[in-house]
Amino acid sequence: MNTDQFGLSTGEYVPDPERDTALIVDGFFDSIAATARDHGIDGDPIASMRTALAESEAADADRIVDEPARHNLRMTLALVVAYRHLTPLIGRDAAIEAVHRAFVEPLNESLQAATRSMLDNAADPFAAMVEVSKTRENQAFGTGFGFERAADDADRYHLNVMRCFYYDVLAAHSATELAPVMCAFDGNWIEGIDPDRHGFRFDRSTTIGLGGTHCPFHFDRVPE
Repeated sequence: MNTDQFGLSTGEYVPDPERDTALIVDGFFDSIAATARDHGIDGDPIASMRTALAESEAADADRIVDEPARHNLRMTLALVVAYRHLTPLIGRDAAIEAVHRAFVEPLNESLQAATRSMLDNAADPFAAMVEVSKTRENQAFGTGFGFERAADDADRYHLNVMRCFYYDVLAAHSATELAPVMCAFDGNWIEGIDPDRHGFRFDRSTTIGLGGTHCPFHFDRVPE
């Protein structure tokens, strides 16, 4: 069974927003449905959440500034839809926790393992990670985000996210309390980096979702 659903481990990863978003949203809604069952809530909420998601996407269509934004909007609104569904049933705090768990956990192990495998098999793990980052900036994030490259040389790649599309969508829906969920999702691949093993470290001291002015994604080679 292939657990690398995103194709990272081959070292030839090319973002496919349609596929990637479908995998994430499908796994997320399945987890939300399981949470509802665990709380003794009858019925399957997936169909109603999909309907609400489609309606929300149509209402926010003006946010689709490019093709990546189409998929990023769907993913972010999926959080809002699930949160709105669960909050009246289990309460705000429990709903936030459930959304966090359902969004982050389903792909946790596979993304970590795929990232680790990609780096293990790369001739230069640092260069491979930088290449993936640059590819995703263009093909998976797009112009809905604002990027600043503070350093880009043989030993450092310091990318600062100055504008976050996810946060902007959540703010428009009065749901910025969900922003840390999007930040935590990155932990799935971040935890696949082993500085001793791969020769570089990753630092992200804060994020916009956690109250920072920007999100620093900083990669630095570890001196030999």
